[in-house]
Parts: sequence; structure tokens; C-alpha cells
Amino acid sequence: MWAKVTSIGLKGMEGYRVHVEVGSYVGNDSFKIVGLPDAAVKESKERIIAALRTLGYHLSGQKIIINLSPADQKKYGSMFDFPMAIAVLQSLHELEVIVPEDTGFLGSLSLDGSIQPVEGMLPAVLAAKRLGIQKLYMPFDEGLPVLDLKPLEIIYVSSLQDAIGHLSGQWIPPFNKKQDDERFTNTVYLDMQQIIGHTGAKHALEVAAAGEHHVLLTGPPGCGKSMLAESFPSILPALTKESLLEVISLYQLSQNSFSHSNMPPYRNPHHSASGVSIIGGGQYPKPGEISLAHHGVLFLDEIGEFSKKTLDMLRQPLENGLIMISRTHATITYPASFILIAAMNPCPCGYEGSNSHYCTCSKKQILAYQNRLSGPLRDRFDINLSLGPINFNAAAIETAGESSKIIRGRVEEARNRQYDRYGMEVCNSRIPYEMLLRASPLTDTQQSTLQRLAIKKSWSNRTQIKIIRIARTISDLQSSPAITDQSIWEAVQLNEV
Repeated sequence: MWAKVTSIGLKGMEGYRVHVEVGSYVGNDSFKIVGLPDAAVKESKERIIAALRTLGYHLSGQKIIINLSPADQKKYGSMFDFPMAIAVLQSLHELEVIVPEDTGFLGSLSLDGSIQPVEGMLPAVLAAKRLGIQKLYMPFDEGLPVLDLKPLEIIYVSSLQDAIGHLSGQWIPPFNKKQDDERFTNTVYLDMQQIIGHTGAKHALEVAAAGEHHVLLTGPPGCGKSMLAESFPSILPALTKESLLEVISLYQLSQNSFSHSNMPPYRNPHHSASGVSIIGGGQYPKPGEISLAHHGVLFLDEIGEFSKKTLDMLRQPLENGLIMISRTHATITYPASFILIAAMNPCPCGYEGSNSHYCTCSKKQILAYQNRLSGPLRDRFDINLSLGPINFNAAAIETAGESSKIIRGRVEEARNRQYDRYGMEVCNSRIPYEMLLRASPLTDTQQSTLQRLAIKKSWSNRTQIKIIRIARTISDLQSSPAITDQSIWEAVQLNEV
């Protein structure tokens, strides 16, 4: 008469336990789903009835009520089909087994009783592990990497009949899962060696990659800003297994395809993109570009052309690595820990200060163009690079620069030093300031030097902290256990250029 099984609901990337409660009573034929279901969940009624009839089960003369608890949380998607069907069979005594509360079910039903994967299944699986689920029945999805999430045991089933058989003690053959390295290959990004010149800019980007610092590139058209940004992901370390699963989860929630790669994502939205598409949201909230760049790079070319409202909304994720989207029924949080690379021209025509082109902009136009980037947002860029055109006749560019592979090796070593120092996978730009100074205290001379410079240049507290963070990263690249005087002066130059 009454049964209950466990499933997983999603609120953004956060998952919560859903109890699928089913009561069946003798009476007029009816099938009702309650617990704030959306349209897709309501349509589960027809899929469940058709699937059960295909397998030989009949619901005639039964009044069935399904409650999705907690009843005050909105339920989305068709992944509750499978647990609802199992609970219905239990309530009708067609499935005489006791299912523990730490056993969960995920999947959508077809009319023939087969179980299909759905969008958002991977974040639900990760949430199941965090919630302490011990065993999870779900369909096999060839598009996902091999999931080894011990102590969570994942049982892949292709149909409702397979699930019933396994719950009853029958053995089902395992799916042939390909290894990650057979399906996930490295995305080919532009190699740093292909960029002629810009030795100083390449070094600055190496510092940015090692410490996850944000970079603002300024220069005339054609000086190489976009090429440097496109090559930046090639010097970043490959994603860890946990980071890769997080990134794939975000792409699933946004219903975007993710290339089979363990390299950090690279997103380059056009300046005409809406604020919702970049930040995330909508009537049914989805991750935006900043979340799709999680653990990777967000490149905003011609950042001055983006709307001021959109740019100001970047301040929270740049500070916290999260974006909170508030709606009347819920507040949803998505991770957005990315490295921001932005590029802009020095003036509307682009040639202010150029030796080869005449600038046609007035001082008022130049000031208005520069003010499109608000002070608080500009203050969140750690490294400011001013680029100029390359002299292709110079002898210095005749020798090829270092490849991205060599630079990436130094970046990985610098990051490992940070992980060992802080005891967790966090970089210098994101570690709390108190922990940074506790692990790498400044000398009295260095503190006095920074105080004099701060007074002379009217630096804000944020600027002083940025310089210390950059100096710590430069020292890590130099294998120095302490912050060196040279690294502080170099950090000042990188922040002020």
C-alpha cells in the first residue's frame, strides 16, 4: 500500500535528497504526482504507466498518489521516472524487496521500459556521493568519463526489468566502459612558440597561469592581444579528475556539449552577448559563460564594448569564485572560479600613443572610453600589460621562444609548491590573505618599501595585497621559499604597466 525510495534533486550544482513516496489504494483509476513537479515531472505519469504495461504490470482499479519530498522544493526534469516506477511496483507488492534509504535511483523511462540518461545526471551523481548514498542505480551514458566515486557503488541498468532483477538478487552483465584516455584527448590550443616577440607579455602570462591572476591587455589593433589570450590555456595544467567532472556537470546543466578534453575550458563570448548568457540565469536558471569557464579561462575581447551592467556583475564571481542567482522560488549558486583575460584598445580608434598611426580621438573621447571599465572592476585585475606592435626586423625575434609545454612544466611546479604550502589545491590569488602572510611573511624592509610606495602612489589596500600575491607567485616560479625583494619590484611593474 505504501513505499518510499530515494532519488536526487538539483538546485543548481547543489543536490539534495528526494524521497519518492507512493501510496496505492483500491478505487477509481487515478495517478497523481505532487511535491511541486514541473511539466516534465508531471508527464512522468504517462511514461510510467506505458512502461509498466509493456512489462506486464497493470494499474487498473488503483488510485496512486506520488509525493516528491521535500514538497516545498521545485522538482525539474525526467530523472525521477525511474525511482517513481520502482516505488509504484513496491506499493503494489509487485517488487517484494526492501530497498535501503542509502540506495538511490536516477533515470528517465522510455515507453518500452528502457532507462535513458538525461541532462544533469552527472551533477546528481556527484551530489549523491556528497549526501552519503552508498548505492546508485542509473543508466549508462557513453558521453561521460568512467565514474569511480568510492564508496559510492554505481550499478548501470539498461531497463526497468534489469533493475528489478538486480534488486531481486539476479546478476546483470556490466557495461563495457572505455578508459578515459581512449575518449578524452587534449584540446589543441595555440602554442606560445608560434607567437613572435612579446617576451615580457609571455612571462607575465606565465605568472598569471601559476597563481591564477587576472590580466588586462591594452594595445592597438593587431598587436597580438587575442593571440596571447588564445595561447594562454596551453600553459595551464590539465584538469584533475574532480575538476573535470565539475566542468562536465556545468556543461550538462547548461545543455552545452563539452569537447572530450582534460584541458581547461576556454570561453570567448562576443561583446553583444546578453548579461544573462554571460552571468547565468533565465526563467529556469542555467549556468552562464563565467561558469562554463570554471577551472579555465574567460576571455573578454574589447571589454569596453560590453555593457556596464554586465561588467559590474563580474565583480562578485571574481572575488568569491561563485555566482548566486536569486529567483522568487530559490537562490541558486554555480561555481565560477576562472582566470579572466580581458583586452581593450587605448582609445576608440585604437591608435592613441601609436608611432605608426594618427589618433583621431579627443581627450574627452579617450577618457569616456577608458571609463567604460569601472574603477572597482579595473582594480580586480592583478596584471596590467600594455602591448605595442612587433618590429619584425628586430634581431631579438629571430630565435624561437619557448614552447607551451616547457612553460606549462614550470607552471605545474609552481602550483605544486603552492598546494604543498597551503595543504590544499588553492593558488596564491585565491588563498585568504591571512594564510598567505602566515605562510610567507614579509621582512621589515619589504613592509617599509611597500608602505612608502603605497603612500606615494595612493594605492588601495586591494592593490597592496595584489602585489604581495603576485610577488609570492613570482617567487614560486623561482623556487624561492620566501618572497624575494626582486619579486616585489617585478610585481609592482606588472601591476602598473
